Amino acid sequence: MLRLLCPEIPGHPLHVIQRGRLRSACFFADEDCAAYLGWLGKYAASLGCSVHAYVLMGNHIHLLLTSSRAGGVASLMRALGERYARYVSEVLHRDGALWEERFDAYPVNVGRYLLSCMRYIELNPVRARVVAFPGEYRWSSFGANALGQNNPLLRPHSFYCALGRTAESRQAAYRALFKHQASARLA
Repeated sequence: MLRLLCPEIPGHPLHVIQRGRLRSACFFADEDCAAYLGWLGKYAASLGCSVHAYVLMGNHIHLLLTSSRAGGVASLMRALGERYARYVSEVLHRDGALWEERFDAYPVNVGRYLLSCMRYIELNPVRARVVAFPGEYRWSSFGANALGQNNPLLRPHSFYCALGRTAESRQAAYRALFKHQASARLA
């Protein structure tokens, strides 16, 4: 059912995108997002995957993941997709396929592109005009990566950690990557 479009190399980050079938809604309430993130954390831990960034939008998700073993991301997405679809069917009484048949995964070159990918993911609600600033969106990793909010789901990538010697300096350096976006929105 789900397949990876690029080779999955252990230790190499992947930008994963999964869309609702025919781009229809896959999250209907805050409880749905909370359930999805709970299962994401559970399956990521059991399958050896690290979550570095995420955003849950109404009809799709973006994840930045690194697997410690071959096939980890594919296994994670299969287990998570099936579990969440079952939840939607049982709890929300919605029938039919929830997800597109596959998810997309793109290798992320470590370096400045990793931070750009994180920024791209966390700016999704701003680009969609859901919020004016990424910190206003609850279902994103921005609060942890940029503002220091506790989020046990996330495991910072070593390149993110290299932004500063302390959590505060890393967060400040990461927030600086968003300044251009903020000033462009104010202009």
